[in-house]
Amino acid sequence: MWPFPKRKDFLKMLYDQITKVEEGLSTLVEFIDNPSTENAEKVNKYEEEADELRRILIDELNRSFVTPIDREDIFALSRTIDDIMDYAKSTVEEMVLFEIKPDGYIKRMVDSIYNASKDISYAVKNLHKHPGVCVEHLVRAKKAENFVEHRYREGLVELFKTNDVIKILKTREIYRHLSNAADRVVESADIIGDILVKNT
Repeated sequence: MWPFPKRKDFLKMLYDQITKVEEGLSTLVEFIDNPSTENAEKVNKYEEEADELRRILIDELNRSFVTPIDREDIFALSRTIDDIMDYAKSTVEEMVLFEIKPDGYIKRMVDSIYNASKDISYAVKNLHKHPGVCVEHLVRAKKAENFVEHRYREGLVELFKTNDVIKILKTREIYRHLSNAADRVVESADIIGDILVKNT
């Protein structure tokens, strides 16, 4: 029997994690279009599955002596990807808890974050074999953060035109979760960009 364990494909594991998050965000889009209990449960299910993929990745990382890219980068990228899905779950939980109906700003922010997650997924997939393609997707993913921040501010302007303080406070929390998710998208893109520089 070969004395050395087979190297784990951490890029594949990261890709599996981000594609699971991408699927989870697609269910968040469904929830915004139809905020049913069933769709809320779907988001939670994907968040749990993405968490499990992260746990496995971290366990393998802790047991591996050699990694194809810096273990700190693997850990950081997995964490930021995980955070994106965590904010999606928090968005759903609080919309249900606070009885917040989706508005146009929430809808556009969610659509943008979902599309950005697809770009992060493509960036990870093309990291080694097609670095130029990877960079294109990173640029697109980063644009999502600007888009979300603009919708966040526009949404707040509209909210503050009302006198319903409770609604303002509740809805602002939802906007914040989505803004934080967009921040994590950019953080993920930056980490992938750093990996690209180190390995080319």
